[in-house]
Amino acid sequence: MSDSIQLIVGLGNPGAEYQHTRHNAGAWLVEKLARQEGIQLLPERKFHGLYGKGRIGGQDCWLLIPTTFMNLSGNAVQALANFYKLAPAQILVVHDELDLPAGQAKFKFGGGHGGQNGLRDIISKLGNNQNFHRLRIGIGHPGDKSKVTGHVLGKPSQAELKAMQDVIDEALCVLPQALGGDLAKAMNRLHSFKG
Repeated sequence: MSDSIQLIVGLGNPGAEYQHTRHNAGAWLVEKLARQEGIQLLPERKFHGLYGKGRIGGQDCWLLIPTTFMNLSGNAVQALANFYKLAPAQILVVHDELDLPAGQAKFKFGGGHGGQNGLRDIISKLGNNQNFHRLRIGIGHPGDKSKVTGHVLGKPSQAELKAMQDVIDEALCVLPQALGGDLAKAMNRLHSFKG
């Protein structure tokens, strides 16, 4: 089985009140990717989320947006990965990232959860092998630890939103390269983008 990315997961919280919050940046990207590629995302109870399949960069790929709350995202990822026998290295998790400013995004492989509750749950559900790919969408840091929850669950300003949407568009441009096996090239382009 190829080691290329075969599942893209967009993290967020379900429900209208969270739809436009910074914490849902990962889900925004996967929703936009599905629209762009004509992939229908349908609710699937056994995968605890919305899911669909299509071809991206010449590669068959599943898309998944968990419909559990963020801190239970691992249920959806684990269920789909087990069902289709996917290794962690074949999974790309797209999530909001406090340590990057709005308008920046970076690929990363492996590592800890950095306080991101969706990642924390995915790591715990996938067991010791936490070496999955991440695509971190910058949302900026409010500057004080006590303000983090309000920040991630808050709505970005118009300027922040535009910066986030611009970098999501850039990420969508390089994703076919990343999935087609040229992750280094995709990384170089995305990491030098300044929204």
